[in-house]
Amino acid sequence: MLQFERFTLDNGLRVLVHEDKATPMAAMNILYDVGARDEEPQRTGFAHLFEHLMFGGSVNIPEYDEPLQMAGGENNAYTTNDITNYYIQLPLKNLETAFWLESDRVLSLAFSEKSLDVQRKVVSEEFKEHYLNKPYGDAWHILRVLAYKTHPYMWPTIGKDLKQIEEAHLDEVKAFFFQHYRPLNAVMCVAGNVSVEQVKELSQKWFGGIEAGEKCVRHLPAEPRQEEAREQTVYADVPLDALYKAWHIAGRLTPTYYASDLITEIMGSGLSSRLYQRLVKEEQLFSQINCYHTGSLDPGLLVVEGKIREGKDIAAANEAVEREMKKLAAEGVSDSELQKSKNKIEAMIAFEDMSLLSRANNLAFYELMGDAELINQEWGKYQAVTAHFLQDTAKEIFREGNCNTLFYRKKQ
Repeated sequence: MLQFERFTLDNGLRVLVHEDKATPMAAMNILYDVGARDEEPQRTGFAHLFEHLMFGGSVNIPEYDEPLQMAGGENNAYTTNDITNYYIQLPLKNLETAFWLESDRVLSLAFSEKSLDVQRKVVSEEFKEHYLNKPYGDAWHILRVLAYKTHPYMWPTIGKDLKQIEEAHLDEVKAFFFQHYRPLNAVMCVAGNVSVEQVKELSQKWFGGIEAGEKCVRHLPAEPRQEEAREQTVYADVPLDALYKAWHIAGRLTPTYYASDLITEIMGSGLSSRLYQRLVKEEQLFSQINCYHTGSLDPGLLVVEGKIREGKDIAAANEAVEREMKKLAAEGVSDSELQKSKNKIEAMIAFEDMSLLSRANNLAFYELMGDAELINQEWGKYQAVTAHFLQDTAKEIFREGNCNTLFYRKKQ
């Protein structure tokens, strides 16, 4: 059980405090309720651009990294389709440095054409390196558009099109910041050998005077139930043919999410998984194969992706994957196979809880989902999944009309 206490400032900033008396370090995690799904279709990639802009200097602090390094700290950030997360770890005695740095960023960034130009170029290079010039780099761009027809999950966090970032104006960037990067849209977790009183005092001192902002209310279009299977073939300069298959699954807060997660463990996580044993080891159709899901808050995707072994037929490989998924839906799993997958999940949860930063991150995330206490109910939800419920979930996921297949072929 992770212990924590919470309070909310008058400006709406939700604050969680997790005490750990065994560490000389402190962690601060600030999670903003904004991700790629909150972007306009004509201006995608903004949430990720802000992940970079937030390190380009704030209104009173021109350099973010230098004072943090002087305080013995380290930091990073990440963006998903649902959230943007920033975190710091530093010696406990320098905790106030984290409050000073993070509060100034929430107050306002040091918006300038120069800063925007620098970070725009960084993101543009990242786009080119990882998505345009890298083998298979655009596969997820294609797969998302294939699978989603209305929901903004149809574009990745980097954005739909490089041009949209290159053409971003300073006034658009400012508007995005003051809409989403407000105390009312943030959750902060402070973890370490700290007291609630200490965190309250520092939170009020550094964040209390910042304007709340307006609560962002989402009106995202729901993705309709997919009734017909979709396929697409692309040719590119890659070393091996690759297969990508995606099926729609329920959102993060549903019971079937946990069954879906266990399905990915059973089918494609590790060398003992079904897909590896059958299709890599025995039939030698794939040189590698994985099964995972997107973990999205809104209904996401369960994905199988693999590289086809040289000389093997991609159509036969695709049929073999479908056969294995249909077999799972038709026959289900044994109690021992289900228990083995649950054991792996339990070990993963325990391993994550060892890290102070992970605990701070996860508590903030569950609070954003509705209640940080959900973190202590997570393992129970996995335990509640029966073999029968998992099979019913598999039947719904792997129905024929729910499948999206991308054949990523090497040029002949």
